[in-house]
Amino acid sequence: MGFWRVLLSIICPPLAVLDKGCGSILIVFLLWLCGWVPGTIAALVILNNPNR
Repeated sequence: MGFWRVLLSIICPPLAVLDKGCGSILIVFLLWLCGWVPGTIAALVILNNPNR
């Protein structure tokens, strides 16, 4: 996970997980609509997942 990806996940979380699949984008987008913090946390968790 690079610096730019982390910065993008802080600014706009759905854009940071574009290459992780449609389900990840949808989950992060819905959480981002609920609030900035849940969307950012979800994006960082998805980006830090070593199995993907």
